[in-house]
Amino acid sequence: MSAKETSPSSQLIHGVQQSLNSCSQAVIDALSFELPKAIAKFAGVSQRLSELVESIIDVFTTKCSPRDMISVFSEALDSYGKTTDAPGYVAVFLHGVSKVFLSIQRRHFEQIKVAVPIILNALKAASFDLDDGDVGFEKLFEGAVAIAGSIQATCKKLEGEASLNVQSLLALYVLQVMAVASITMGTKESMCLSFVQQLSSFFPYCGLLYANLITGHGLDPINSRVCDGDTDDYMDCFSYVKHGAVLSVIWGHISDEVVQAARQELHLLKDELRSTQSSRWSAAITSLIMTAPSAELRKMAFTALKSVLADFPASLRLDMIQFLVRNSSSASMAAILLDFVRENLRNDYLKLKEAKFCTTNSFWNAAVLDLVEFILRPPCGGPPSLPDQTDAVQTYKVSSFFTRFGISVMSGFLQLFHKGTFELRSRALLSAELVDIAVLSALNLYRYVLITESTGKTNHTGVLSKSNLQKVYNEMLLPLRTVVTAVMSDTKSDGEQHGFDIMCGLNPVEFVLYRCIELVEDNLKQPV
Repeated sequence: MSAKETSPSSQLIHGVQQSLNSCSQAVIDALSFELPKAIAKFAGVSQRLSELVESIIDVFTTKCSPRDMISVFSEALDSYGKTTDAPGYVAVFLHGVSKVFLSIQRRHFEQIKVAVPIILNALKAASFDLDDGDVGFEKLFEGAVAIAGSIQATCKKLEGEASLNVQSLLALYVLQVMAVASITMGTKESMCLSFVQQLSSFFPYCGLLYANLITGHGLDPINSRVCDGDTDDYMDCFSYVKHGAVLSVIWGHISDEVVQAARQELHLLKDELRSTQSSRWSAAITSLIMTAPSAELRKMAFTALKSVLADFPASLRLDMIQFLVRNSSSASMAAILLDFVRENLRNDYLKLKEAKFCTTNSFWNAAVLDLVEFILRPPCGGPPSLPDQTDAVQTYKVSSFFTRFGISVMSGFLQLFHKGTFELRSRALLSAELVDIAVLSALNLYRYVLITESTGKTNHTGVLSKSNLQKVYNEMLLPLRTVVTAVMSDTKSDGEQHGFDIMCGLNPVEFVLYRCIELVEDNLKQPV
């Protein structure tokens, strides 16, 4: 037996456990309001103490009023981060709540609905406070999954509208927990997969389908049933539900066991996506790419996007990318997509040289120049307004979590970092380093196409036609040069850190811009 298990704390908790067995109901009722919170603080000391604490809490869940215990346990969970910050404290109360839910006799939906936001907020805060490799993750999410099981069991006892309400609440709860588990345990894939598989097993009962989750359409009726008339404060507890919906599909793409647990058919999902407008599903994945707090999740989302797009013909794939670029509010998301276009161009060009297919089945067509023009000559007119072209990324202020993560976008594509804390449900402007990222990607794409076509003596995209060269030169490159020169001049005399950051961000843009101007001028000198 370890020293911790023979410590005074262990002996004290063991004594409390024995004393409760001989207490009258009146004494137990009186103790129920304070004793659970007092002893739960010892739960994280050792496994043995955690078991003793759980057994004491079990006494209260079996002998006291469910309504009272939901109130007591909710108050205890709500105190996490205020009077205590031990994740083991949250874990024992999650297990306690899972047992109390099963004892509710009336107004099931109303009682569970009030408790769920407190449960989810405590789970999120406690999981973000755990260090990598901490064994507390397992205990914490076992409690979260147990609560899902209890909500399902409660739902099965009900009928009609009451049953549907609890079922919808279960769906939102499962998706929120799915996201929190993925965020906090994303680097521990085997452990995370185990919980994702368990959470996915609730999908059939809740009627959750991958096709509806990836498009977001399946969430609207669930939200309206559970949250109709509620304030934004209540909805905040489900702030990760949309992330959880997309992540559940991505996990299914990764693991056959997850798909089987969810009872989904991936080939049916792909058929559905092929027949569905790109705006309904691809926007959901790109939203996750930009807003997921963990780099691992963003990589997973981007891999999933590329995997799905790979199943489409090149022409349709390019149409989808055009749609995403044109409808993106994020400069770095547009940059990622433009780099993806360049990657496809590189792959297709090798096949074109070997005459394996024609340009109609590749990215080498005039649509590529349309993408470049959209960035360098926006529909609103004029060159891009560089100082304003920062990312509007929805991020989240969650305990101290974001002090451990930067906004880093897609390994192998961009390395953009912005450390710090972000306001919940805000549209936060990122640092000046991101000002020019979409413009830089558009210039690099144009430079690649122009060099490849001119050296290969081809003109699949029309980039070498005199009219297109003149248009790009006069309507895109020269106006952009004017803007870059003006911004650089203003910031040089600024002397502030912000101005220095803008100059650093614009340096690569300036370099590639002048290279593009040189290339266009050289090609304009060539005989027709």
